[in-house]
Amino acid sequence: MEISSVPLSWEETCNIIVGQSHFIKTVEDLAEILNGAVPGIEYGLAFCEASGPCLIRTEGSDEKLVTEAAECARLVGAGHSFYVILRNAFPINVLNQIKACPEVARIFCATANPLEILVAETGQGRGIVGVVDGSSPKGLEGEAEKQERKEMLRRFGYKF
Repeated sequence: MEISSVPLSWEETCNIIVGQSHFIKTVEDLAEILNGAVPGIEYGLAFCEASGPCLIRTEGSDEKLVTEAAECARLVGAGHSFYVILRNAFPINVLNQIKACPEVARIFCATANPLEILVAETGQGRGIVGVVDGSSPKGLEGEAEKQERKEMLRRFGYKF
């Protein structure tokens, strides 16, 4: 078995959600969830089929984001993994609905940070064993940083 790191990239102002599911129906169910979640949402979705023809299945509302999601799926190459790239919405707006989808087994990450997917490869295929999401901590927040965090959450409308 080999473990490798696969860096992913997508449009700079967007977020990505990486997860695992168990059925080809995932791609259509996630598209329905995303289309109904947030007015004005734009997304690209790619799902790696793990049996039969083993195709990367795609849906989306923006062709560029669909292409980027499909490229993430191709680079990782892990069966039953999915990649959702979001524009005009944040993961917090859709994560609960995605997690409630009957086919979704887990969410590995939801981020706008630089991202590396840790992939294990065996004779059977590839699987995601973890992620490196962003950078390591550089210290402990002080009062000024707490105030900045609180102001940012209110500016985004997530707190009153």
